[in-house]
Amino acid sequence: MPQLHPEKIAHRLEQLTELSVALGHGLGGQGHDIGPLLQRIVLLAKSMSGADGATLYRPAADGRQLDFHISVNDSLGIGLDSDIGVPGVPLFDAQKQPNLASVAAYAAHMRRCVNIADVYRDEAFNFSGMRDFDRHHGYHTQSILTVPMGDHEGDLIGVLQLVNAKDEASGQVRAFSATDQRFIEALAAQAGVALTNQQLILQLEELLESLVKLINIGIDEKSPYTGRHCQFVPELTMLLADAAHATETGPLANFRLSDNERKQLWLAGMLHDCGKITTPVHVVDKATKLETIFDRIALIDTRYEVLLRDAEIAALQRQITHPDQVDAIAAALAGEQVALREERDFIRRANIGSEGMAEGDQQRVRQIARRRWRAVDGELRNFLDADETENLTIRFGTLTAAERAIVNNHISVSIRMLEALPWPKHLQKVPEYAGGHHERMDGKGYPRGLTKEQMSVPARLMAIADIFEALTARDRPYKKGKSLSESLRILGNFSLNGHIDPDLFDVFIRSKVYLAFAEKHMDPSQIDVVDEAVIPGYSP
Repeated sequence: MPQLHPEKIAHRLEQLTELSVALGHGLGGQGHDIGPLLQRIVLLAKSMSGADGATLYRPAADGRQLDFHISVNDSLGIGLDSDIGVPGVPLFDAQKQPNLASVAAYAAHMRRCVNIADVYRDEAFNFSGMRDFDRHHGYHTQSILTVPMGDHEGDLIGVLQLVNAKDEASGQVRAFSATDQRFIEALAAQAGVALTNQQLILQLEELLESLVKLINIGIDEKSPYTGRHCQFVPELTMLLADAAHATETGPLANFRLSDNERKQLWLAGMLHDCGKITTPVHVVDKATKLETIFDRIALIDTRYEVLLRDAEIAALQRQITHPDQVDAIAAALAGEQVALREERDFIRRANIGSEGMAEGDQQRVRQIARRRWRAVDGELRNFLDADETENLTIRFGTLTAAERAIVNNHISVSIRMLEALPWPKHLQKVPEYAGGHHERMDGKGYPRGLTKEQMSVPARLMAIADIFEALTARDRPYKKGKSLSESLRILGNFSLNGHIDPDLFDVFIRSKVYLAFAEKHMDPSQIDVVDEAVIPGYSP
């Protein structure tokens, strides 16, 4: 067999070098998609060896066979996109022993190259399948070179099979030379390293995404309401991000998100409330003002039962000592009981969180609290203790100032958790994006008091998604989901008072992001008619 010309060897070395450079740069921006990488490997192996055809097999997920992956053949006109229905190659026989009769399976098991000059004269392997292929396609397979591809741990990641090396001068089929084999082995080694790196990166990213889901599963098990919030906020965040990205006029006309920034924003959305895994359930899901591990309104109900009982006993005792006043005493008792029951109902209503408890109602709670009553231990004490009084006079919602501080602390915990992770370069914006959803444009937010100018657009838009989802959520134990129009009115006022970014709010309304989310996740009863012309802070 003639020796390969030095210029040809130099050209092959140049091809290997170009592949190495391309692999080092991710194949020209293909990212983690290994499809283009595999195609380039197959085409380069075919070109480098002068083969008429090339096939790549990949091990199946269950490890029981080699799956046909890519095939090209010049004589048969088979290209990268052709589907020729080549069956897989079993790696084991019926007795579960290694299949060494198939040349591809042999190369896979033994991790050895197999170079055969003429398959029709070879008796070492079973080429019945290849001969059937030849008969069916009118082809004649003569020389083959089968090369296993392994990773850094020696595990099989593929088998490359080249068919019918051709003499460049005559065009006749020839055997693959030892030089051909060495170059293809070098190519396979390079490809193996590149494939391994790609797979490791993909596995690490899948692991990261799984850990994110794991955190949210933990939050969901602890608080289903918060768990669903952590699912919906990233979805709404991406809807608004896409709308802002598509905006061609106004202050956001030049805003664009790269694919990498989109990925970081989605991860940030998934993790924005990860710190709530440390927040006590009885605080984060506090349904009523008196709820802790249980709703203490039941204790106060019991006290009223004691007051009603004591009033009845006292009335009976007076009737015994004043038989001439039985009817008057009974009437007075009835009046007292009505007043106590009305007062009990008032306390029950006060226990429910609201948008704003009236000052008069707060004063009435304090007045009731000072009433003296004889407890079950016989001691006289105030009807409501200091903690009960503080909770029942909460003006907004169900949380005391101390409890609200505990809830608010979740964002600081989230930031500390996220900043503690060794984010790779392409994911380093995740903590910044996630950490800004409780900041305000006027600098009055928390935990860092950032202003609009100190925040990126992705961090700003997540705040809108977080607030809108919370307003419309109908599954919270401490409130009912607001209607669509009311939620937009509140959000519009937030855009006017420096709470959220007015430019992004404009996109939120103008691009109908709110409606896309509402139709998918809001209860139909909440979706009322929206007159965009009356939404505060928005000009149609």
